Amino acid sequence: MKRFLLLILLVGTLSAKAQNMQLHYDFGRHAYKSLNSENKADARPALTSTVEMFRPDKWGSTFFFVDMNYNQGVQGAYWEIARELNFWQNSKVNWLSAHIEYNGGLDRISKSYDDAFLFGATYSGHSKDFSKTWSITASYKLIPHNSKSMHNFQITGVWGVTFAHKYLSFIGFIDFWREHRAWQGTDYILLAEPQLWFNFNAIKGCDKFNLSVGTEVELSNNFVNKGFYAIPTVAIKWTF
Repeated sequence: MKRFLLLILLVGTLSAKAQNMQLHYDFGRHAYKSLNSENKADARPALTSTVEMFRPDKWGSTFFFVDMNYNQGVQGAYWEIARELNFWQNSKVNWLSAHIEYNGGLDRISKSYDDAFLFGATYSGHSKDFSKTWSITASYKLIPHNSKSMHNFQITGVWGVTFAHKYLSFIGFIDFWREHRAWQGTDYILLAEPQLWFNFNAIKGCDKFNLSVGTEVELSNNFVNKGFYAIPTVAIKWTF
């Protein structure tokens, strides 16, 4: 539930601004016994809200999102803030941006997440009509409090496809990074979150009704727990 507005910067549409709010119902506790618990306060949260914001300027852009998980109240919050530096838009290398990012959060059960600081470069591209966008970012990932190694890496791919006369959007990201998790005995994590949305503002006469309904599937290996998980959601989104 993140990173999708970052594509606006990556394809160079620096006059755009966008914010959205999402609410997802997560089926993880129903799909996997390991994510459920007799103590419901310890089970995987059923609801997640996401707030995303993108704002460009002449030096590049700022993007952030905040996820909040709800399980008998707010169980945890996680946020990422990223700065893309690209003040050479009129050059032949305007497809390349410098990337700076911070990740962190807090959970009622696991307490504080490890802070992470990322520094890297982003390659991006788009189709002629901007209906298809993509990017890949390679970063050095500093996790100062990691028990094994503070020096790590992350590779991120982001895509967006609008089709069917703008009625449908297929957007998402995939992350692969190194992070030692002593409680799992793992060192490498894969996480992807493809989303499919139906956009009501594509309907004639509803251009200002910016509601979307859709789904997300969280595909992960060594992220939720050790091993592979595929967790779907149903969701609504309002774009401002």
